Amino acid sequence: MTRSTTRRQELADAAIATLARSGTRGLTHRAVDQAAGVPEGSCSYYFRTRQALLQATIERLVEVDSADLAAQPAVLGGTADPDAIADAAVDVVAHWISASRERMLARYELMLEASRRPELQAVFTAARDHYRALAADTLRALGAIDPEGQAQLFIACLDGLVFRHLTGADPLTASRGEQRRAMRDLLRGFTRPAADDPAG
Repeated sequence: MTRSTTRRQELADAAIATLARSGTRGLTHRAVDQAAGVPEGSCSYYFRTRQALLQATIERLVEVDSADLAAQPAVLGGTADPDAIADAAVDVVAHWISASRERMLARYELMLEASRRPELQAVFTAARDHYRALAADTLRALGAIDPEGQAQLFIACLDGLVFRHLTGADPLTASRGEQRRAMRDLLRGFTRPAADDPAG
């Protein structure tokens, strides 16, 4: 890894911390320099515009999130066992609301910003397609009826739990066992046609 790549990662990580602490309004090149502990002007040297900084931050989030998921092969299509996938999914949620809390808050800040900026939304679209492909692999290994279509619902379930917990809208109080049972029921539901589905 080159020195330039390392510094870009450090600045993107500092941008994540700044977003989590101060929101998008507090995200400036100077604030990132201060958070990273680097000389003033460093962030603007590597990321000339705000758009470049925001894009690099999103790409860094995807990179680190993907590393988290790689540590849980059961949620990457590595097994057909719904119990193993449920366990891994519960672990991912637990990690994201604790050790990765800062990163998740930054991601939600960026998602809201992207809803007002088409050029940033395009970056998120690529990230969305990446995550949906991973979720579809998981559901395909499980034997889901429609892995590509159901991937959105699976992601929404995990993301919704994290979002509502971190924003305080609905703190996650269910025990691990309760979460595991609910997740297992959801996953098994993906493999069965609905009772009123003519195709079933």
